[in-house]
Amino acid sequence: PNTPSWSSSVETADVVSGNGSKPFPWDKMRLPKHVIPVHYDLLLHPNLTTLTFTGFARIEITVNQQTSSVILHSKHLQITRAAIQRRMGNSHTEEEVMVLEYPPFEQIALLAAFPLHVGQNYTVSIEYSANLSESFHGFYKSTYRTQEGEVRVLASTQFEPTAARMAFPCFDEPSFKARFSIKIRREPKHLALSNMPIVKSVSVANWLVEDHFDVSVKMSTYLVAFIVSDFKSVSKMTTSGIKISVYTVPDKINQADYALDAAVKLLDFYENYFSIPYPLPKQDLAAIPDFQSGAMENWGLTTYRESSLLYDPEKSSASAKLWITMIIAHELAHQWFGNLVTMEWWNDLWLNEGFAKFMEYVSVSITHPDLKVEDYFLGKCFDAMEVDALNSSHPVSTPVEDPAQIQEMFDDVSYEKGACILNMLRDYLNAEFFKAGLVQYPAEVQLPLTHLCFLSTIFHLHSVLMYFVFPHINQHWTRREILDVTTMMNTWTLQKGFPLVTVTVKGKTVHLHQEHYMKGSDSSPSTGYLWHVPLTYITSKSDTVQRFLLTTKTDVLILPEEVEWIKFNLGMNGYYIVHYEDDGWDALISLLKENHTAISSNDRASLINNVFQLVSIGKLSISKALDLSLYLKHESQIMPVFQGMNELIPMYKLMEKRDMDDVENQLKGYIVNLFKDLIDKQSWNDEGSVSERMLRSSLLLFACARKYQPCVDKAEEYFMKWKESNGTLRLPNDVKTAVYAVGAQTIEGWDFLFSKYRLPWFNTERNEIEVALSISRNKDKLQWIMDQSLLGDVVKTQDLPYIIVFVAKNPSGYHLAWKFLKENWNKLVQKFELGSASLAHMVIGVTNQYSTRERLAEVKEFFNSVDEKSSQLRCVQQAVETIEENIRWMDINFEKIKIWLQNNM
Repeated sequence: PNTPSWSSSVETADVVSGNGSKPFPWDKMRLPKHVIPVHYDLLLHPNLTTLTFTGFARIEITVNQQTSSVILHSKHLQITRAAIQRRMGNSHTEEEVMVLEYPPFEQIALLAAFPLHVGQNYTVSIEYSANLSESFHGFYKSTYRTQEGEVRVLASTQFEPTAARMAFPCFDEPSFKARFSIKIRREPKHLALSNMPIVKSVSVANWLVEDHFDVSVKMSTYLVAFIVSDFKSVSKMTTSGIKISVYTVPDKINQADYALDAAVKLLDFYENYFSIPYPLPKQDLAAIPDFQSGAMENWGLTTYRESSLLYDPEKSSASAKLWITMIIAHELAHQWFGNLVTMEWWNDLWLNEGFAKFMEYVSVSITHPDLKVEDYFLGKCFDAMEVDALNSSHPVSTPVEDPAQIQEMFDDVSYEKGACILNMLRDYLNAEFFKAGLVQYPAEVQLPLTHLCFLSTIFHLHSVLMYFVFPHINQHWTRREILDVTTMMNTWTLQKGFPLVTVTVKGKTVHLHQEHYMKGSDSSPSTGYLWHVPLTYITSKSDTVQRFLLTTKTDVLILPEEVEWIKFNLGMNGYYIVHYEDDGWDALISLLKENHTAISSNDRASLINNVFQLVSIGKLSISKALDLSLYLKHESQIMPVFQGMNELIPMYKLMEKRDMDDVENQLKGYIVNLFKDLIDKQSWNDEGSVSERMLRSSLLLFACARKYQPCVDKAEEYFMKWKESNGTLRLPNDVKTAVYAVGAQTIEGWDFLFSKYRLPWFNTERNEIEVALSISRNKDKLQWIMDQSLLGDVVKTQDLPYIIVFVAKNPSGYHLAWKFLKENWNKLVQKFELGSASLAHMVIGVTNQYSTRERLAEVKEFFNSVDEKSSQLRCVQQAVETIEENIRWMDINFEKIKIWLQNNM
């Protein structure tokens, strides 16, 4: 690294015309396969004062096809010298090489003056420097404020999917796995972390230490990680001797214990479940003050947003405990699925993310049974179906090429739909059979050694089934049906959307019909879509689960006797919705009114969801769906209540954005009245199970936001006492959001709340306070909070996507949020990256309650005016489709709602 800089030979080339002195030797977005990396030696020296870093990369490569150029990735790196070393007998010769850059593909080419021969090993050396990234990806700067108010700087990484190339030149595609030896230079007051443990630290100068990390296992570039900070840590050992540590800024180390205990339990669970030992000696979990997503699965050094890892038993809410546990479970599942076994390319990202999302539920239901996570799984499927019902959706496995397209894969289809179809497969095969397939198959093919992607082979089960034992599933499905798993799963992974199954009962005969469920004015049933649907059902005469595999457009099943009602898709374990023809819905609505507990709470939630989805495509009238909602007056379980709110609240949210006060207020009154008894029963404390506490928190916030007087009075009383104590009074955690929301409705209350938001000891409550600040009716305050989020000084920019959407949902703020999104579009793209889930959250969240042709025209006009890459984003198509759907929905249903409310209020 101390060789003199040599910059004259770095040129920007043009692939076609050769605007540089030489044309760029490669013209594809994907790297050629004729050079393969084997081992990276990296030395990085970040300067946390100048916010720059220097690097030196030595990459051992193997040549598969003779070439005179090495093509690899590099983005925003200033390359000062590059050389290729070759072995000649016992001697090594190193020759400097010319470097060509091709920024559109984020590639560089090293042009050797000699051919690189097949089977020979060479070493590429590159010296470079760069600025620490100002965004949330690459090797980036993060800051935090100490309790004394001092701002401190740290540097951390986020490489997935395509940002390792911003920290070191590399073959930045998941299939190019290699080993990494990392060295980091730092000041003595800092500590460095990476994927592997430190093996030694060398003093380079009085003010400089060089940490040497152990050589890694073979892994993809997107999993490399390093952090230079002044974090503190707490540690414990797992049963098998793996050291688990949680790292956080020093002032928050007292919030690390819950995550540490959860991580130990979960790592032990996964080692046992997969029957494959965790392959590294340690697993660090680090809470980063600035972090775009929830967390990242870097091997041996998982990184998290602070709110996804830190838990204060005194101050954190019940939902925070659930969220933190699930996220740790997700990232630790990736240590096997994703890290040890990796998809070949990003088109199959769902195998990584869908699996980790699914395993959250499998693992946490066993390690933390008190959280009852299995109750919430169907909510994920409803979320996925919302985007999957649009024409702009995509199959879970979809071709992608450029970085923005790759970013777009990190969506509800890859995560939630991926998890839901895996859950459906597990229900279809049964849990033990499913697990046996996961565990036995990789053991047979020595998967950990080869690092092949075996998940896709779950869906080529003919080979897997050789390892399965049939007898214990004979009572579940027939042998023939099991052998059709390959065909079945292809119908769920290779086509977008999901089926609507229509059920018509005639005596003992049940007629079944499937079609593609799709919203939109031109949604005439798509031809050619056919799924293999694993149907489950119970009837009024038998609560034994019956199964039937529907593989054709239509089919018939015969019941042993006539029934009063039939309910399909038990527990919503299947990724499909059901329509009951003739008087099928009436029978189920009567059941809910007379004896709703005859079916499970998840079955009730799925009926609520399905009935409103059927209104959207004209299969049922809105009055029928509202008839069903009447039963909610007697509902007390979290999932049906939440689903009822999720269906009813958006109806008045559409009206709030238009001049429809009368009906809007009537509808609000109806919904409050529906849940009034349940709201009145809520105690203003933190007692009860996690689901009871989460229900309380949501109900009280809803009641106070809807100005339900008993709730507002109580919240005002709490807020005044809290304010009089200067914020020292301990409020119950589950009612804080409601109390803050009511308090923030006055300017004085808003200012007081914001003054507390800035203080370090309110850090665990920041999300709750942000919600309250964003639902103020004061437009100046709403504008100011969005502006502050973009500045990122007092309000972290990582929270901007949520704040802008809260403001957009606010009747006083939706104009401001849309204006803010338009005016700051380029800054938002720069900060959050084109194609990212954060950007999609803002685009959809700001526009998805519009229902007028004027608004539609405005949205279209804006996105047509920005650059082509922005205008072609999937989230823009989703936004436009959603507004079109809202217009159609309001045109058809508004008058009907008005009449229904007049008759039922």
